[in-house]
Parts: sequence; structure tokens; C-alpha cells
Amino acid sequence: MILATEGVRFGLVELNWNMLFQLTNTLVMFLFLRKLLFKPVTEFIKKRQDEIDATISEAEQKNQESESLRSQLNQKMAKAEEEGRHIIREAAIRAEARAEEIIKEAEAEIHHLKTTAKQEMDQERQKALNALKDEIAHLTILAASKVVERDIDEGAHRAYIQQFIDGVGDSKWQN
Repeated sequence: MILATEGVRFGLVELNWNMLFQLTNTLVMFLFLRKLLFKPVTEFIKKRQDEIDATISEAEQKNQESESLRSQLNQKMAKAEEEGRHIIREAAIRAEARAEEIIKEAEAEIHHLKTTAKQEMDQERQKALNALKDEIAHLTILAASKVVERDIDEGAHRAYIQQFIDGVGDSKWQN
């Protein structure tokens, strides 16, 4: 059997049995490749696309979590800085109060030392005055005894001594 190769012509395309076989072969090849090749490749591409989408979604979620953590960390750092400033302020206030307390204690101690020193000086001055009065009285008695040898009456002698002692006791010493 010989097939006629002549067919109907439509412009440049000639419709004959060869063309029909070529179209049939192409269709069978297309169905065969679609079944064996296109379907697995399409499934592979879809699976890969799903993995990429999941990875992108996971990355976005982690990015949001990291932004949230960053925000929390910044808040904690700001709070820690404020607490640090507060602690420093309180320490400065306590140090200033302690310094004032130490100054007051030192001033009180100085006042106490001045008062004690003045009292001691007054006591020493009084002792010196008393010792001086005793010495003057002794010298006066010696002088009086010399004068008595010359015959002064005893009443006048005592009056002179008492007047002298009273004058010495009222006089102020100058330092």
C-alpha cells in the first residue's frame, strides 16, 4: 500500500498524511512527556516553591521576633541607665549628707576643744593669780617684818598688806 503524499494545499501548508502522522506523534509525545516529565517537574517546582515560601515566612517571623527583642532590650537598657542615674543621685545625696554631718561633728569638736582650752586657761590663770597672791603676801610679810624691825605698829601693817592683796586681786593680767 502506497500512501498518497499529495494532499490539500492551504497556502504554504499542505495537508496530507505525513502532516497527520507528525501531529499525532507530537500529540502522543506531548502526552507521554507530560505524564513522565512535566508532572514530576511541576511537583518538584511546587515543593521547592513551598519550601522557599516557608523559609521566607520563618525569616520574617524571626525578624519580627528580633525586632521585638531589640525593643525589649532597648527598654531594659533605658531602665537600667535610669536606675544607674538614680543610684548615683542617691549616693551623691548620702555622701553630701555624710559630709555635712562630719563637718558638724568637727565643728562641735572644735567648739568643745575651744571651751575646754578656755576653761583650762582660766583655771591656770586663777592658779597663777593665787600663786602670785601667795608670793606677794609672803614678800609683803617679809617686807613688813623688815619694816616692823623699824617699829611700825601691827594694825597699820595689816591694813597695808590687806590693801595691797586686794589691789593685786582686782588687777587684770594681760597676755
